[in-house]
Parts: sequence; structure tokens; C-alpha cells
Amino acid sequence: MKILILNSGSSSIKYQLFEMPGGAVIARGLLEKIGEETSIFSQKSDKGQVELKQPVANHDDGVNFIIGILTDPVHGVIASVEEISGIGHRVVHGGEEFTASVIITDDVIEKIKKYADLAPLHNPPNLMGIMACRRRLPSAMQVACFDTAFHHSLPPHAYLYAIPYGLYKKFGIRRYGFHGTSHLYVAKRLASLLNTDKEKLNIITCHLGNGCSITAIEKGMSVDTSMGFTPLEGLVMGTRSGDVDPAILFYLNSKGYSCEELNTLLNKKSGLLGVSELSNDMRNLIEAKTRGDMRAQIAIDIFCYRIRKYIGSYLAVLGHTDAIVFTGGIGENNAMIRHGAVKGLEPLGVELDLARNDTAQRSETLISSDASRIKVYVIPTNEELQIALDTYTIAGNMGSGTGALSRT
Repeated sequence: MKILILNSGSSSIKYQLFEMPGGAVIARGLLEKIGEETSIFSQKSDKGQVELKQPVANHDDGVNFIIGILTDPVHGVIASVEEISGIGHRVVHGGEEFTASVIITDDVIEKIKKYADLAPLHNPPNLMGIMACRRRLPSAMQVACFDTAFHHSLPPHAYLYAIPYGLYKKFGIRRYGFHGTSHLYVAKRLASLLNTDKEKLNIITCHLGNGCSITAIEKGMSVDTSMGFTPLEGLVMGTRSGDVDPAILFYLNSKGYSCEELNTLLNKKSGLLGVSELSNDMRNLIEAKTRGDMRAQIAIDIFCYRIRKYIGSYLAVLGHTDAIVFTGGIGENNAMIRHGAVKGLEPLGVELDLARNDTAQRSETLISSDASRIKVYVIPTNEELQIALDTYTIAGNMGSGTGALSRT
């Protein structure tokens, strides 16, 4: 069965075509700058790499363009669009209603629209991809896989904020958590590496990229996570502030900053970029640090300190912890950040093997010392594969009359 996975952004569509159940990637690609004067497209497959530049007006045209390449006589990897049996869509926010991946129906679409109020930058473009595929591939089963779904197991004491309870009842203000597909995938991969079930493990998973989050997983269930009502809470990120004193916003508002300006300030001008005033890219900051740039050094120090602080708190939440996992672009590739994130945690049972850590890069690798009570791993995430697995499983469940999938 061929499964197409789409991640639709406001001006981009990232995709992978899988052969299931084996999980082999037939093709992967990215269409960027949709709606601009010149859009940029790239695809890799066994047929080689294709790169094109031409205008693509909207997501409808974008999906048509991608399907055209996939079925192209020269660059294509399938003979017909009818070979695609299922389409899995990454949807950022599923609120409290979607605790698992589901078949996309008219009712599901209306609820995704409703939760766009909670994820205005993500759900609308996710929905544009869904609607484009409905028009272009009407015979393929479509499945929505929600970033929030894995965190539905958070207990009330972890997901409720200490604000009037009526605000939760009226507006749904609570911790939802994000990056759930990534946290679930690496937890399952660790269990496989250890030849056990994830339900037997207590794990702290650290997804570190331009967006960052940490999750405490107890016996296979998410019990706390750093992102909250929105993806802004928690760790320092590329351009997001993470945790701040909320009174700062009131103070800046009194100094003339509008709500819109404050939203832009915390989401797009803060984090690594805001502190360093140089870059949101950790690679650039590390290079600047080697040249003696103190602001880059401070930004890196804050970034590592916040990770270490959350790891320590989740060690307390879990009590017994079997392992810590680093994933995401920074977590998989940056030995210095991994070292900085756990440095000083030796009394709590976390000890890196520096040689293992220095050589680990984008591979499933143990990086803790043999003496470390809590093992530390690098496990590359693969959210697209997890979505493909969900989509394939739901397609199989349709034969038995079910249409949803538990993500725990």
C-alpha cells in the first residue's frame, strides 16, 4: 500500500511517499514559497533529484504540481495517482476532542476549523492541504494525525493552569502540548532498541530544533510536557521566548506595545535570535561563540540551562527514570548542546560518555557512560513514518469497522 504524507505550512508543502507496511520511502520532497513570484520545488527518489523553480499560486495548485511530479514519465515514481491508497496529514491542534489519529470526515474538518482559533498559524494551512487532496485524490483515504494527541493522557494537575477554572470550561485554556508525534515515535524506537514495551519504561524525551519541547513519559503515557496552551511555552527556541513572567506583557503593554506587537515579539523575535541579536540557527551561534561572541555564548547557555532545568523537574515527576532521549535537528546533531543540557546532573544518575556523545550524529546511539544509572540516547525522529504507520493501521482497521487509532 502506498501512503502519501503531507505537512502543509502557510507557504509550503513537505511530503513523503511510503510503501507500507515496510516503511520504505519511495520519494520525498518540498514545495516552498507557494503564492510568491517564484516557487521552489525539490524531490529525491530512486529516479534521482529534481529541482524546479516556477510559480505555484496556492495549495490546490501545489498538490496538483506534486502529484504531477510523482506521476511524471521521467521523474515520477508511480504510474497513476490511483496507486496512492491513503494520505496522512499532520494537523497541529486537535484540542480535547481528538485523542488519536482519525479518518477525515466533514465533521472532522469542521472541528479542525474550530481549533484554528488555538493554532492560527498551523491549522488553517494544514486544512488547505486536506481540502486540496480531497479535490485531487478523492478515492484515497485521508487521515488526520494530531500533534496534540499523544498528550491527551496528561492528568488534570499537569494540564490545568492556576487561573479561574471557568476559563478552562469556557475557552478550553489548558496545557495541550505539541510535537506529540515525535515524542511518541522516539519512545517506541527506544523500547524497540531495548527489546521491551514502551509501557514498561519511564523516559524523558527532548525534541530540540527551531521549536523545542520536553516530555515526561511514564509507562508509555505522556504525563507532562513543556509546551502548553500554545507552542510558545517551555524551552527557549529559535525565535520563541519559552517561559517568561506574564507580568512582562502587562508592563510592555503599559509602555505602548500592542497585543499584536507582543505576540510577534515573543513568537518571532525572541529565543536564540532575541538574546543573541544574531541568529536563530544554533550552528551560526556556535560558530560565533568560537569567535568570542559573548551574546552568542549567553544565548547558548540559556538554551542549555532551560533544558537541564526541565530534565531535573521531570526526573522528580517520574521518580524512577530509565532513559533520556535527544531528538530533533539540534538534539540529533549537536554534541555540545547535549553535553550542556545534562552537565551537572551526575549526582542524579546522568553521566555522558564524552567520546560516544562526540561521535553520535543522526543515528540511534547510546551516549551515556556504562556507569550511568539513567541511560542517554540519541534517536533521530521520524514523524512522517509515524503518521504513515497510523494511516496504514487505520486503513486496515476499516476492514474491521473501526476508524480511529490509539496513539498511546
